[in-house]
Amino acid sequence: MKSFFAALLMVPALAFASGDAIHLDKAPNVQGDNAALQNGARLFVNYCQSCHGASFIRYEKLMELGLSEQQIKDNLMFTGEKIGDTMKIAMRPDEAKKWFGATPPDLTLIARARASGDGSGADWLYTYLRSFYKDDARPTGWNNVAFPNVGMPNVLWQLQGVQVLETVKAENGTEQHKLVLAEPGQLTPEQFDKQVADLVGFMVWMGEPGASNRRAIGVGVLIFLAVLFVSAYALKKNYWKDIH
Repeated sequence: MKSFFAALLMVPALAFASGDAIHLDKAPNVQGDNAALQNGARLFVNYCQSCHGASFIRYEKLMELGLSEQQIKDNLMFTGEKIGDTMKIAMRPDEAKKWFGATPPDLTLIARARASGDGSGADWLYTYLRSFYKDDARPTGWNNVAFPNVGMPNVLWQLQGVQVLETVKAENGTEQHKLVLAEPGQLTPEQFDKQVADLVGFMVWMGEPGASNRRAIGVGVLIFLAVLFVSAYALKKNYWKDIH
């Protein structure tokens, strides 16, 4: 009972006014943290890949996260795929549309596609995955404040627990809705947020696996141009020193 009330107090309260835009929580940046990205890959394969593919990424690409080929085969490949195969799913699009009402999207580029003026794609995903609540009026039994009437069920509910949406009145008289953790899950809210951050970080990595190399090359190019500028300026001064 104590852990239940503690969970109620610790859950991050996502409040928003009726009809207003959803505030996006800032997603932690785990790029460059291979342990976090490896955990994100594990979560993606176990909780997302049954319905969502990542057909622009090959399993062997995960070796760039510090995983060996054998680790990938043992822990991230379960249906006889080859290491050079893309991370596709066996579910046919027509079957998926029949079951869910819409074909679940490929998630390779989802973090880039969800970027907007409200925040990055990572921010949207981080908010979305933590914003499911129980709604018996929906076919799946779940709804989401960041994506109202979404067809996707809350696949992470055992980790997070069951949230409900409560309506409260603000001091100015407007109605606000707040997510409250009604039943705790296997993880504390802080632990769950960390798992979601790792999962989102992996989806960000999938969108551009070479981003860290690109940034490193960019920094190197800027340093080279700075050195070249100093050399060129010194050469220019030497050429023009006798001309008045």
